[in-house]
Amino acid sequence: MRGVISTSERVALCSVSNRDRDEFLSAVARSGGVHRPWVFAPTTRAQWAAYSRKAHADDARAMLIRRREDGALAGVINLNNIIGGGLQQAFVGYYALDPFFGHGYMSEGLRLVIEHAFVDLRLHRLEANIQPGNEPSKRLAAAVGFRCEGFSPRYLQVGGEWRDHERWARISDDT
Repeated sequence: MRGVISTSERVALCSVSNRDRDEFLSAVARSGGVHRPWVFAPTTRAQWAAYSRKAHADDARAMLIRRREDGALAGVINLNNIIGGGLQQAFVGYYALDPFFGHGYMSEGLRLVIEHAFVDLRLHRLEANIQPGNEPSKRLAAAVGFRCEGFSPRYLQVGGEWRDHERWARISDDT
């Protein structure tokens, strides 16, 4: 596997590379519309190119969750809008890819991202904004120690529509 950042028992957290494009696009296509209306993952080469540029910006990290046993692409976790100074925060976005829903790979991967963010990037706070109907995403956030802090009406534009979100967060010194 290329670009390994860290590993757990079953998954490797890897940085995004342009060599991942075709596999990524195929995995998103295979996953169908299961992510909608919550996530609109890149589905074309042009969208991939934009995603890849953003993945390598100073204020973002895009990471792939791969199964260690075979390198299969199981999910995606992004740290967006990384802010330094007195805030030391990033926003977290994530989604699993078919056929790896519900197998625990995302919780292992998100734990690796949390460690990477708090130890390597020295962030203080991670925030995940989750649409209220996205129960799997809320369960995942809760399972890795995020707490719901509140509700924001029409908070974020997703799929061309302003959507309500719950604010979930985890602080570096949370146990």
